[in-house]
Amino acid sequence: MLTHPALSLYVHIPWCVQKCPYCDFNSHALKAEIPEEEYISALLEDLDTDIDKYRLNDAPRPLHSIFIGGGTPSLISAEGIERLLKGIEARIPFKPDIEITMEANPGTIEAERFVGYRKAGVTRISIGVQSFEQEKLERLGRIHGQDEAVNAAKLAHQIGLNSFNLDLMHGLPDQSIEQALADLDKAIELAPPHLSWYQLTIEPNTMFYYKPPTLPDDDDLWDIFEQGHEKLAAAGYVQYEISGYSKPGYQCQHNLNYWRFGDYLGIGCGSHGKLSFADGRIIRTTKVKHPRGYLAAYQNMVKPYLHT
Repeated sequence: MLTHPALSLYVHIPWCVQKCPYCDFNSHALKAEIPEEEYISALLEDLDTDIDKYRLNDAPRPLHSIFIGGGTPSLISAEGIERLLKGIEARIPFKPDIEITMEANPGTIEAERFVGYRKAGVTRISIGVQSFEQEKLERLGRIHGQDEAVNAAKLAHQIGLNSFNLDLMHGLPDQSIEQALADLDKAIELAPPHLSWYQLTIEPNTMFYYKPPTLPDDDDLWDIFEQGHEKLAAAGYVQYEISGYSKPGYQCQHNLNYWRFGDYLGIGCGSHGKLSFADGRIIRTTKVKHPRGYLAAYQNMVKPYLHT
């Protein structure tokens, strides 16, 4: 008999304050107040649909991890996240050591809000810093400044999370080797248990694609990576993914489940899922991408699938 792999859940929050020029994710700049209550209700209905459609209660599996991504999930209130997580747990049991990660933008976080997310059940925060240099943050369209990024990392240390991650980019427009490594030094100084260190890539259908900035050449990019990798290793970080570095024992369990071909449900606009069954079938799901279409499908009780 086939042994089921671990089961994770991805939750997509599609809104952000403004669309960054490098971003090709399914994110939508806010034009009005987030329909928080309505969207959370739709997410839970979406989950009910998956549970019923794929008869997940016939052979219940506890959730190994949850990842709340975006967009900017930290635009949702702590009360909203608590309602969401309680609703999920009422439908699918949690493993005792479940990892619950939530992405956060330093420009949308304050101490009380951070504490509220932890009390709601979030065990791990992923903070989208990207750079500590103000000019680079402005070029990237980020809404936060250097001080907010540093304060967010310090708050994450203080509030009792199991772990937190800093997202940092290199190979930025007109970035020198020295600037890239100075950014990395600052991130290491803040001592996050996990550090995601990405090279900026220009993706189709982004502002940078249509108006390309000047990026470091390949030789400089290699020097940045090679010297940065040495700095991370010297600071005790182990590379376990292409861009993922962690202190021992702090790997992102949700990402590892993807790499290990585990199962995952996806709820929310444009989310993807993959489920395996005892008879050898593997089913992949994709949900309606645009928030208006997704919410309309929920309101009209039309199941929010593009295809399966």
